[in-house]
Amino acid sequence: MQYAEALKDSKYGSVWLDSPDRPEPEPALEENITCELLVVGGGFTGLWGALQAKERRPDLDIVLIEKTFIADGASGRNGGFLSADLAHGEANTEHHFPGEEEVLYELGKQNLREMLATFKKYNIDAHYECVGETEVAVDEGQLKDLREYYEEEKAAGEDVTWFNEEEMQEQVNSPTYKAGLLFHNGLDGIVNPARICWGLKRVLLELGVRIYEHTPVDKLLPRSRQRMKAFCPSGIITCKKVLMGTNAFRSPVRKIRKSIIPVWDYQIATEPLTQEQLELIGWDKFHHALGEFNNMFHYYRLTKDKRITWGGGGAVRYYYNKNISRRDCADVPEAFEQLAKEFFETFPQLEGIKFTHRWSGIIATSTRFCMVPGSAYDGRVAWAVGYTGLGVGASRFGARIALELLGYDPSEILDLQFVQKKPMPWAPEPIRWIGYKLTHAALVKADQNNGKRGLWLKLLDKLNMGFTC
Repeated sequence: MQYAEALKDSKYGSVWLDSPDRPEPEPALEENITCELLVVGGGFTGLWGALQAKERRPDLDIVLIEKTFIADGASGRNGGFLSADLAHGEANTEHHFPGEEEVLYELGKQNLREMLATFKKYNIDAHYECVGETEVAVDEGQLKDLREYYEEEKAAGEDVTWFNEEEMQEQVNSPTYKAGLLFHNGLDGIVNPARICWGLKRVLLELGVRIYEHTPVDKLLPRSRQRMKAFCPSGIITCKKVLMGTNAFRSPVRKIRKSIIPVWDYQIATEPLTQEQLELIGWDKFHHALGEFNNMFHYYRLTKDKRITWGGGGAVRYYYNKNISRRDCADVPEAFEQLAKEFFETFPQLEGIKFTHRWSGIIATSTRFCMVPGSAYDGRVAWAVGYTGLGVGASRFGARIALELLGYDPSEILDLQFVQKKPMPWAPEPIRWIGYKLTHAALVKADQNNGKRGLWLKLLDKLNMGFTC
């Protein structure tokens, strides 16, 4: 079929944000104000930071500002996969933070438990489902590697379930599946990410946090040794501390800009599936959060209203000179058509179904392939950025680190390599763009060659560079 045909009536915009539950934005800042803590960014990091600060210090005077509207960035555009992972897997954790694998593993689980407890405490309905994570093999090379991975995880005492080809297709029926591996992973699952943001916004307003939307920061400068000034288009905010939750978007703090690059990711969502269509793919009995066991993997899941959201794969891309503002980088027909093609290759039984939404967003990634915390101005400004696809869960922990770096009830976590170790900065353009293109091509080739890594990927490993695609 013509993949453009399946997309022709789709709306450009996140399916999560297209909801009657979406709250009206708060007014923009129109005057000069003061506060103790200024939070910049209305996504996960900023919202979680403001809430944890208020819980630690109920009398704290907090202002949160957002350039556009709450949940407009990656926090409202991701796949809604909730994971306890903080550092992108055991191998990456061991590589960058040797000796801290167990403590980061436990901190990640604690972070997830506290997040879910917060949902319950404040009556935030995030459409959470505890479904674990299922990785599937779609060729013989992946099958071999996935089976070896299963044996290793089982021997280590992890809670995993192996599905052979027939069993996996009974779980979710795709003719491409050779096998599957379900990681039960305690509390890992799926959520509606926008509803998290909207719930946190409601709670913050109830707790007395002042929120201004459509309020960007043009400059951030020290006023004295004790105070900072944030210059916005229609007002100046004078504060003692600043928590930066800008992630991939341009920050007025140079250290943040040097530590991450923005990578574009694209997603599509189907119309709600009928019961007959669900039975065709066997997704009526079990809920799974799915992805292939390769480098250029897709990630996909069912929503509460029975849509399939589908993203990742070869559509992920980086644009020269970190461009994040041009419309032609966001709404890219060939990227969405590629996703549609790969969707129907996985589920040919659904030929004829339409996609109602197509959208894109930017993932902030660091050279260590996980979040980067930091501080500046003698501890008056702090941040956590660069979640590299793990922000749904890890952003709450990142916000905690940033708060503690600002001096709000610091704990022993500040002594971890995870916090103290500085990442290798990204190379300048055009070296960065050339490196991305070579890496992207090498990852695609590795997937086509049963996972065999070429010289370029081996060199990147030695240079301590995370994948950038």
